[in-house]
Amino acid sequence: MPRRCILRMCHVLALVLCVSATEDFDWTKNERTSFYYGTFPTGFSWGAGSSAYQTEGAWNVDGKGMSIWDAFAHKKGTISSNDSGDSSCEGYYKVKDDINLMKDIKLNHYRFSISWPRILPSGLKSEHINEKGIKYYDDLINMLLENKITPIVTLYHWDLPQVLQEKYGGWQNVSMVNYFNDFANLCFERFGNRVKYWITFNNPWSIAVEGFETGEHAPGLKLKGTGSYKAAHHIIKAHAKVWHTYDIQWRSKQKGLVGISLTADWGEPVDLTNQRDIEAAERYIQFYMGWFATPIFNGDYPQVMKDYIGRKSGQQGLGASRLPVFSPQEKSYIKGTCDFLGLGHFTTRYVTQKNYPSGLGDSYFADRDLAELVDPKWPDPGSEWLYSVPWGFRRLLNFVKTQYGNPMIYVTENGVSEKMLCTDLCDDWRMQYLKDYIDEMLKAIKDGVNVKGYTTWSLLDNFEWDEGFSERFGLYYVDFRNKNKPRYPKASVQFYKRIISSNGFPNQREVESWKRKAVETCSSSNQLLAADPLIGHMEMVTEIVVPTVCTLCILLSAVFLMFLLRGRL
Repeated sequence: MPRRCILRMCHVLALVLCVSATEDFDWTKNERTSFYYGTFPTGFSWGAGSSAYQTEGAWNVDGKGMSIWDAFAHKKGTISSNDSGDSSCEGYYKVKDDINLMKDIKLNHYRFSISWPRILPSGLKSEHINEKGIKYYDDLINMLLENKITPIVTLYHWDLPQVLQEKYGGWQNVSMVNYFNDFANLCFERFGNRVKYWITFNNPWSIAVEGFETGEHAPGLKLKGTGSYKAAHHIIKAHAKVWHTYDIQWRSKQKGLVGISLTADWGEPVDLTNQRDIEAAERYIQFYMGWFATPIFNGDYPQVMKDYIGRKSGQQGLGASRLPVFSPQEKSYIKGTCDFLGLGHFTTRYVTQKNYPSGLGDSYFADRDLAELVDPKWPDPGSEWLYSVPWGFRRLLNFVKTQYGNPMIYVTENGVSEKMLCTDLCDDWRMQYLKDYIDEMLKAIKDGVNVKGYTTWSLLDNFEWDEGFSERFGLYYVDFRNKNKPRYPKASVQFYKRIISSNGFPNQREVESWKRKAVETCSSSNQLLAADPLIGHMEMVTEIVVPTVCTLCILLSAVFLMFLLRGRL
């Protein structure tokens, strides 16, 4: 056979493989099947998550520097009830206690983040390494491993050193790429012999949009239509650089994996027979998850983002698109920098086409030309944004499979909050949410999606960003009124524990009994929690009332003695 024919056949075969690897997602095929009883693959990993600022507290202890969240939360009016993470769950002091909770649930892994300013107070490795901060994470990692719990470590869960924000403008400045790489490299050097799963960034969508577009999150800037795109551009570059650093310097020695955690709601077309709604739903996903996933897997931003932002920028009389551009060298450098994809998911929206005139000004939200809707029949546990729509989870997982060549996925965040002053630990809505969402993930694995692990959010009630302590995601209730921050198990602890021990849902009869048994256990926890205000009251008596009464007694005795002495004179 002539060489030219062989080459042509190879070329055709390569094209066929490429086409099959990037099959199109079938929007019209929305299977909403009944509950599936079955178990997960052997070796599937079950975990729970947290982050440094949300749980550690100890914000200015043992040499820790200030983060942008410390500065942001200390401004009046930025956080619900003017709460802050200054003490939060006091996780810094309760490592042993919290690992015992994880051990009780029989977690396979624990996902936590390393606070950049706790180990590099000024943000810069060249200036000062805080060894007390290093020791804290050393002890945490060692204790997890001693208890056969795998650490999954996030390098950046939003707490940038405040010095870098003030000096350079934080993620608006490309210099963060190198500073973050230095920080990550230090973590690989000190912890990489024991940590085998690294996540560079948690939910960069929130960092970019809520930090630099709406200003709801630290650093609280409202650089509409430009700030979020610029921050995201630098975050993607920083992720790629850290992946290459690990790949070149550490992978052969440490045998670990480096990924990123992207959070995305699912967007479902309002009308599956309407092409404009389907396109709007795809745009919703591409402007959300695809914004970061497409460069990391394919080398560049989604075409629809380039088209829409470019066109709107032109209509606004700008000489160039507000969406930054990757050079050819950067595209090839960024492409493929993902050993696994961390996926955070909580809820779903219906999406339809809606045109936003360019005269309304620059805005990430207006750039998308769509409207988000919810179905009033969707269960709403009380959080204004989080509706329980389990089938959307399976849809999202299958979308990732078709779009990005079926990467290895670890679900890094999934859970439900209650937004109320809730002291009832029988959280039946959370048990129902976990059961339904985990089952949709099991169906996705049956569909062929490569999911290796699941992390419920979160282990403990914690500081929930701009919502403060008003929104609770935890399996364990934390009494923030008590200075010791005691933990109380909600019913969902026992329910999740049974899912883990069964590695799924073995049969209908057994699964139905889990909830009943879990509710039985939470009544004793409720009694303990009901007694907690009395304990707090007793603490107040011993710490404030008793010393005050003693002081008054001493003063009265002194006055009485003075009168006696004066009478004798």
